[in-house]
Amino acid sequence: MSTEPPPGSGQPPDDDPFRKQPPPGQGSGSPYDAPGGGGQPPPGGQPPPGGQPPPGGQPPPYQQPPPGQQPPPYGGGPYTAGDPHGGGAYPNDPLAGMPPLAESGKRTLARIVDMILVGIVVWLLTWPMGVHEYSVNGNNIEYGKSFAQSVVAAVLYIAYDTYLISKSGQTLGKKWLNMRVANLNDGSTPSVQTSLARAAVLWLPFAFCCACIWTAICGGWSFFDRPYKMGLHDKAAKTVVVSVR
Repeated sequence: MSTEPPPGSGQPPDDDPFRKQPPPGQGSGSPYDAPGGGGQPPPGGQPPPGGQPPPGGQPPPYQQPPPGQQPPPYGGGPYTAGDPHGGGAYPNDPLAGMPPLAESGKRTLARIVDMILVGIVVWLLTWPMGVHEYSVNGNNIEYGKSFAQSVVAAVLYIAYDTYLISKSGQTLGKKWLNMRVANLNDGSTPSVQTSLARAAVLWLPFAFCCACIWTAICGGWSFFDRPYKMGLHDKAAKTVVVSVR
């Protein structure tokens, strides 16, 4: 039976290689359920072994690797609350089992690369149609982006982001800098609907009204957001940007 979701469901396929997997011995999805989301305690109402320390003792270490071995790349190491680089000891933390969050500076650089690449295409398409961003008249240089150019820019930027993010989680800039976009809830590649919403929040204001100001606010939000380093477009789509190991 196919593991692909029904058409239009907006859900990533079950065989997405980036989807977080539950720890061995637990049911599918249970480690990532919100508190009270249906997970049942074992018979007798007692927490699983390791959930509570023995009387008079210290709590056991959480999923520590054997001496001389490294923890698995997608979680399993110790986790400290609020640490975006933690492992997967706390199952209700959205970042458990995910790679480290990408640095905001690298994200900014990747966005600049994407803007340059798509901007070149916008210029090549609009220049032959007589749509000029700058007009020069003697000693006066006037700036006046036309509505037609704004439409072309919005369409191309949104299409670029939506297609590449929904396909692999990576635009060209993110791919070159070893980052990808992931769903916050399970680490999978965003669906087309999620990618479209994320791209629209980022690029519509950029194309039609406040260009550089909106880009600085929307993307720069990740420099201050804690603990997930989300831009405003990430918050709208419930995504995060993580490093690719």
